[in-house]
Amino acid sequence: MSRRKALEQVAMLLGGAISAPSVAGVLSRATRRAWAASPGWAPRTLTPAQLELVATVAEHLMPQTDTPGARAAGVDRFVDTLLSDHYSAAERDRFLTGLAGVDARTRSAHGQAFAQCAPEQRIALLSEMDARAYASDRGEDGWFFRRMKELTIVGYYTSEIGAMQELHVSPFGAYRGDVPYASLGRAWS
Repeated sequence: MSRRKALEQVAMLLGGAISAPSVAGVLSRATRRAWAASPGWAPRTLTPAQLELVATVAEHLMPQTDTPGARAAGVDRFVDTLLSDHYSAAERDRFLTGLAGVDARTRSAHGQAFAQCAPEQRIALLSEMDARAYASDRGEDGWFFRRMKELTIVGYYTSEIGAMQELHVSPFGAYRGDVPYASLGRAWS
C-alpha cells in the first residue's frame, strides 16, 4: 500500500477529525524516531522559548496525574517535528502566530510570559481560548487552539507513555497452541 493510499484510508476512517499533517506525522517512522527521547535532539522550528510555551500549554491540556503528562511524553518535540516536516509554510506560520498570541495575551493581562504566570492564570486563559475555539465564530484563535489540542492529544497518545501507561496497550503475547482448558479458567466462545 502506498503512503498516499494509507493517508486517504486513515482520513476516511477518522472522518476528517484529525488534520492531514498529524496523520502524516503519526504514520512516519522518521517522525517517531525524531521526537523520541534522545540526548542529541534539537528543535528545528521552535525557539527554546516557544518550545517551553508548547510544553507548558500541552501539560495543562494533558496534565500529570497517576500517569506522566504531556511534557514527560515529549509532546513539545512531537509538535516541533510535525511543524518542521509535515506542515506547509503557511500552516507553520499560522501556528507560530497563534503561539505568539498566547504569550501576548498573558503579557498584556499579567505582565509576564505564559510560562511564568501562576497556574490559575494559565488555566483561566486556556479556558477562555477553549470556549472561543468552539463557539460559532472560528477565528485565528480558534484555529490555533483546536490545532494545539489536536497535536497534544495525538502526540500524547502515540507516545510510549500515552500508549503503554495511559491506554495500557498490551501487544499480543506468544502463541500457545495446545493448552489444557483447565489451565485457562474461563474461555470466550
